[in-house]
Amino acid sequence: MYYPLARKLIFQLDPERAHDLTIEMFKRTGGTLLDRVYRQNIAPNPVELMGLTFPNPVGLAAGLDKNGECIQAFDAMGFGFVEVGTVTPRPQSGNDKPRIFRVLDAEGIINRMGFNNLGIDNLINNVEQSQYKGILGINIGKNFDTPVEKGKDDYLIGMNKAFPHASYIAVNISSPNTPGLRTLQYGEALEDLLKDLTERKDQLSQQYNKHVPLLIKIAPDLSEAEIEQISDSLLKYKLDGVIATNTTLERSMVEGMNHASEAGGLSGRPLQLKSTEVIRKLDHYLKSEIPIIGVGGIDSAMAAKEKMDAGAKLVQIYSGFIYKGPELIKQIAKAV
Repeated sequence: MYYPLARKLIFQLDPERAHDLTIEMFKRTGGTLLDRVYRQNIAPNPVELMGLTFPNPVGLAAGLDKNGECIQAFDAMGFGFVEVGTVTPRPQSGNDKPRIFRVLDAEGIINRMGFNNLGIDNLINNVEQSQYKGILGINIGKNFDTPVEKGKDDYLIGMNKAFPHASYIAVNISSPNTPGLRTLQYGEALEDLLKDLTERKDQLSQQYNKHVPLLIKIAPDLSEAEIEQISDSLLKYKLDGVIATNTTLERSMVEGMNHASEAGGLSGRPLQLKSTEVIRKLDHYLKSEIPIIGVGGIDSAMAAKEKMDAGAKLVQIYSGFIYKGPELIKQIAKAV
């Protein structure tokens, strides 16, 4: 692969500029003969989960392709599934720039993007235009200016529009970059959200005669009591799965490093142990009744195996993919 050279060039650019140029390149080359530059064959290693058959257990985490513009390119790289978004009902520009920072010494990334996206109608149009036939997750969120107490309405809009096109729907209630969003992970707010989402899922399943699993994405910055409470709610409403975890606000692993004090969520290698411990506790309280997708700090086959040993059935990569390139997909799929 050409990635070591490409990374050297990409990392000379501002992180968001590098991201935008890379997405544009993937958008233009996906599904064309030019995708040979990054196309790779991954030996089948199917996983049956949530009523779906995943070609291999390595997925792309939400956040990289927010608008579903490059699904075919990621398919060519060999991902077993692709999750697009987070997408909101209405387009929004996100937080002020600069809002992405590389913590190079720790192979980490800090972002405070704020759900910048072109809206769910744009994403659905991109999905419809793609030729992708694999497992597609659509990650939905609420608009920045929607009050938290009315956030449920945004998630229901997202579910209504995503349902006919998604293999599964992931509900993002754990980004640290939308004020108040993480409060939806707790107590009555979570119960109220899950009640309405599961009821709407059942209605849509009948309407479209289609099974679309519903998953919740949670934060790594949770106490054991909070993990137990969340697990009880997930079991009560019979969620199809849980994605653990989002980015962290903790900085102990990168203290003193360049950009470590920037506001936002930290991802990459510094998150590995923290997210794996959340998975371990989740699996304990869920009693393996609800499948876990492990994400956070996976930058090697060993890191992926640690997630699975802790209880994850599938894994997703994002920051590790930025630092290691498409070859990481093949390494993990072969090892697990």
